[in-house]
Amino acid sequence: MKEEKMGYRQISVTVLFLCLFQFSDNTVVSSVVEEKGTVLVYGRAAVGTIDEDFICATLDWWPPQKCDYGTCAWDHASILNLDLNNTILQNAIKAFVPLKIRIGGTLQDLVIYETPDQKQPCLPFTQNSSLLFGYTQGCLSLRRWNELNAFFRKTGAKVIFGLNALSGRSIKPNGEAVGAWDYTNAESFIQYIVQNNHTIDGWELGNELCGSGVGARVAANQYAIDTVALRNIVNRVYKNVSPIPLVIGPGGFFEATWFTEYFNKTENSLDATTRHIYNLGPGVDTHLIEKILNPSYLDQEAITFRSLKNIIKNSSTKAVAWVGESGGAYNSGRNLVSNAFVYSFWYLDQLGMASIYDTKTYCRQSLIGGNYGLLNTTNFTPNPDYYSALIWRTLMGRKALFTSFSGIKKIRSYTHCARQSKGITVLLMNLDNTTTVVATVELNNTFSLRHAKHRKSSQKREISQLPWVSNGEIQREEYHLTAMDGNLHSQTMLLNGNALQISSTGDIPPLEPIHVNSTEPITIAPYSIVFVHMRTVVVPACA
Repeated sequence: MKEEKMGYRQISVTVLFLCLFQFSDNTVVSSVVEEKGTVLVYGRAAVGTIDEDFICATLDWWPPQKCDYGTCAWDHASILNLDLNNTILQNAIKAFVPLKIRIGGTLQDLVIYETPDQKQPCLPFTQNSSLLFGYTQGCLSLRRWNELNAFFRKTGAKVIFGLNALSGRSIKPNGEAVGAWDYTNAESFIQYIVQNNHTIDGWELGNELCGSGVGARVAANQYAIDTVALRNIVNRVYKNVSPIPLVIGPGGFFEATWFTEYFNKTENSLDATTRHIYNLGPGVDTHLIEKILNPSYLDQEAITFRSLKNIIKNSSTKAVAWVGESGGAYNSGRNLVSNAFVYSFWYLDQLGMASIYDTKTYCRQSLIGGNYGLLNTTNFTPNPDYYSALIWRTLMGRKALFTSFSGIKKIRSYTHCARQSKGITVLLMNLDNTTTVVATVELNNTFSLRHAKHRKSSQKREISQLPWVSNGEIQREEYHLTAMDGNLHSQTMLLNGNALQISSTGDIPPLEPIHVNSTEPITIAPYSIVFVHMRTVVVPACA
C-alpha cells in the first residue's frame, strides 16, 4: 500500500503537474523549470488568532431581476426564494460543522419584518429605478422566516442577521441619511425570535452605510448612537436568555476617520466590527486574472487589514475585526473567473492575510448567488472555492504563524497550527505558470518536536531545517489543488489529480490527502495550491 501511495504521488506530482499548464487565457506551455525555495515559519507565538468558525458565507436578498452588465446571475438564490430543501445545499452547509451564515446585502436596508403586531401588507421587492438601490421596500414574512429558522437548525448554521438601519431616516439628494434609527420593527422581530426559541448568533446593523456609503450614508456619531440602541434592545430582550447574541457593525467599507470615531463612541456596545472587501474592482474588468496572479496587487489589501487592527488596538472598543462581506469583484463577480479555479488564489490568500492580522471571521459573498457563489446558482454544485474553504476549515487551526518564503516572488505562503493535531499546516500557492518550486520548511530556534528523545537533550540550532524525523517512515499529508486540464477558468477542481465532484445522492466528496515521506521536499507545481499537514512538527505556539 505504501509503494502504491508513493507511486501515485510520483504520477500526480511529477507527471500530471509538469505536463501542461496554462500560460494565459488561451496559451498552453509544456516547458516547466524547477526552482528551489524555503518556507520559514516562526513558531514562538501566534501572530493572529481566528474564530473556530472563521469560515463564513453570505445569503443575499437580490431577486432574480438583479442584473449586472447585461447578465442576470442571481436566479432563485435570494433569502426569500432559495430552495431550502435542496440536498446539496444542506450537505454543503453541514460539512463545515458549523458554517457561519451572514444574512445581508444592499437590500437589507429596505427590508421590513412581518411580526404578530405588523399590520401593513408583506410585499416582495419590486424594481423601480427611481428609488434608492433601484427597488421598492420588501418584506420578510413570518412564514418564510420560520422556514429559514428550521433550515438553519437542520444544517447547524450559525446565523448573523443584518438589520435594516435606514428605517426612520430621510435620505437627502447627496445620500446623507438624516435622523435616528427607528428600531420599532426590528425590536418586534427580535422579540418574536426570542419568544419562539429561535437562535440568532449575531445582530448586525446596516449594510454599507458607513464612511462615504453606497447609495446612502450615516454619520459615525449617529451610527454609534444607533448601535448603542441595538445593544440596549439585545440586553433587554435577551435578559433571561443565554447566550446573548453579538452586536455587530457597521458592515461597510473601511474609512479610518469614520471607524475611529465610531469605535470611540460605541465604547463597550460593539462586539465585532465588520468591513467589506471588493479589492479586485468591478466584475466587468477583463484584467481580473492579472490582478489575482500579481503578488504586489494582492499585498495592497494588507494596508487596510493593518490599519484596522491598529485603530482597534488604540481605541476604547472591545470589538474584534471581521470581514463581513467579501466577493473580490463587485457587482456579482465575473462568470468563469470568480466561480472558477483561479479565484481560489485570491480567496485563500485573503483567508491567510486576514488571519495574520487577527481577523476573527471572514464572510464570503456569497454562499450561493451571483457569479461569486461558493455553490453554483442554478444546480447548487460546489464551485472550486467551496472546496478551498472546506479544506481550510479541515486543516487550518485557530492560530496563525508568521511565515515567509525565500525563492520566486510568486509563491504565497501561510502557516497555522493544525486543526487535527498538535502540528502545523502550511499553505503554499504558486502563481507562476512555468515554474515548479521544490521547497523545504525551516523553523526558528523556538521549536520543539514530538519525538524529542531522538535529539540531544539540550542542543539547539538557530535555524532548524525540516523535515526532522525519528525514522524513515514518518509521513506528512499533502493536498494538491489544480484546475481540470490546467485551465484557470475551469469550474472543476482536482485534488491530488482527482476531480472533486458530489455523489449521485448529493454528498460532498471526501478530502483525501496523499501521504509523503517527511524527508522529501514539498513540490508546488505551476498554478497550483498545496496544503501540507505536518503532524509531527510541534512549535511552542501550537503546543
